[in-house]
Amino acid sequence: MSHFRRILSVLCALPLVCGTLCGCGGKPAEKADTSPPVVAVSKPIERAVADYVDFTGRTDAPFSTDIRARVTGYLVEMPFVEGAEVKKDALLFRIDPRPYQAQYDQAAAQVTLNEAKLKLAKADNVRAKHIFSMNPGAMSQQDLDKYQAAEEEAIAAVDAAKAALETYALNLGFTKVTSPIDGRVSRYYLTLGNLVNQDQTLLTTVVSQDPMYAYFDVDERTVLTVSRTLMQDKVDLLRTGQVPVRMGLEDEQGYPHKGHVDFANNEVNKSTGTVTVRGVFENPAGPSGRRMLRPNMFVRIRLPLGKPSPTLLVSDKALAADQGQKYLLVVDDANTVQYRRVETGPLQEDGLRVIKSGLKPNEWVIVSGLQLVRPRMKVEKEEIAMPATPVVAVPDAKPADVKPADHSAPAATSSSH
Repeated sequence: MSHFRRILSVLCALPLVCGTLCGCGGKPAEKADTSPPVVAVSKPIERAVADYVDFTGRTDAPFSTDIRARVTGYLVEMPFVEGAEVKKDALLFRIDPRPYQAQYDQAAAQVTLNEAKLKLAKADNVRAKHIFSMNPGAMSQQDLDKYQAAEEEAIAAVDAAKAALETYALNLGFTKVTSPIDGRVSRYYLTLGNLVNQDQTLLTTVVSQDPMYAYFDVDERTVLTVSRTLMQDKVDLLRTGQVPVRMGLEDEQGYPHKGHVDFANNEVNKSTGTVTVRGVFENPAGPSGRRMLRPNMFVRIRLPLGKPSPTLLVSDKALAADQGQKYLLVVDDANTVQYRRVETGPLQEDGLRVIKSGLKPNEWVIVSGLQLVRPRMKVEKEEIAMPATPVVAVPDAKPADVKPADHSAPAATSSSH
């Protein structure tokens, strides 16, 4: 019995020893912090947004010329630099002109000879007519007709000689092969001393540089959507160049190149169900004189589907999903969290998501701390600007473009897909 009492006294003393070792001193635990959590909130951004669709395409030069020889001969000069830009009428090749110079000189001499014969024929005809008028019996009517015919024949011979001279002058001029357009020239397809054949031998090519076309195929549904929009305007926006289009190269982010649509094909391709559309883009020379765009480059095209309209946008990180439905958490005037199911649109290049319905412009959207709150919970608001995280870098985008809902902001674009 005494042994049992010793064990019981040891057990009763353990809590006091533990409290002393732990430094608790037997004091009661502190109360949990019950203050409402602090969440970052922002008002949605309101700005003009246009739906768009993205396509792929290829660039093409408005003018592309095959430079061919127009006379037969041997190449004696090639003064251009391969791959350089050339101006219209710049000399590219020279074909040996000596045979054509000789033909021209011969034709010129023939003109002089025939003009001399014409001068004699006219004098003979005038003399015969004078004699006949003074003495009708001295010359028959047949003789008069011969003199008149000789003069007319001499006139025709002069005209024929001049026509031949013009032909030889053209051939002589064709020995200088010039560029018919401003553009960039290709390489030498033949070198000095080679024989070129008239209208057959390809010497090089020249393609225009500025502006540059971009061709892309648009599906039939998009064509109908755009057509309905264009039909609402009294002005032919396509013909006047008022249908905007954006373009990006393979190594570029976003669509930094601005242009307009100037052509759409007159029929739908029955094999692909698409319509070929053409955009026009400026291609200015840089400081080094080089240009960014060249024919047959792969490009990305962004085509707006209509005119921009006011739309609400929020940070894409503020959205959450519940069984496939998108929703936002907002804070009302009583600092209570409210649930808002919303219909979303496309993601913008600055990381903002279009909200088509379910949200009002003056509501405070929780953009940070979503995991700390739930609907009908009390919170403290920390008001901040709507955070924007650019998805891609666009040269035209500026942080100053982002403004609260009660202010206007520059137009943006969005995808309908």
